[in-house]
Amino acid sequence: MGAPQEPLERQRIDTWLWVARFVKTRALAVDAVKGGRVHVNGARVKPSKEVRPGDRVEVVVGEDRHRVDVVALARRRGPATEARLLYDEREEDRAERELRAEQRRLAQPTGFQGAGRPTKRDRRRYEAGPGRRGRG
Repeated sequence: MGAPQEPLERQRIDTWLWVARFVKTRALAVDAVKGGRVHVNGARVKPSKEVRPGDRVEVVVGEDRHRVDVVALARRRGPATEARLLYDEREEDRAERELRAEQRRLAQPTGFQGAGRPTKRDRRRYEAGPGRRGRG
């Protein structure tokens, strides 16, 4: 058993995103930051940017935008219940994100709209696109 570790004062944004379970791997966290999908206190950042408790982080994951306040830092990635304690999301932001998710769920599904498996003729018509007639 080692000595107890002192709490972290700051942590790289790419590591924090991974530990807080916004992304599945550190590499994906780096890609998200480099791709401009992460902002800290309103500014686009680099993967080496350090965050501290109290910072405001905006993360775009897929079609979802998460706006959270950093509450704590962690040395290791743990269960989702522990990761949820690392940030605080405002109620109106959570409600807006859940509303958009519900709208996506209720949206008209794309693709083949027939019954059962599409035939070769159905596939050709679908691939030809709207307003065009497929062969056969």
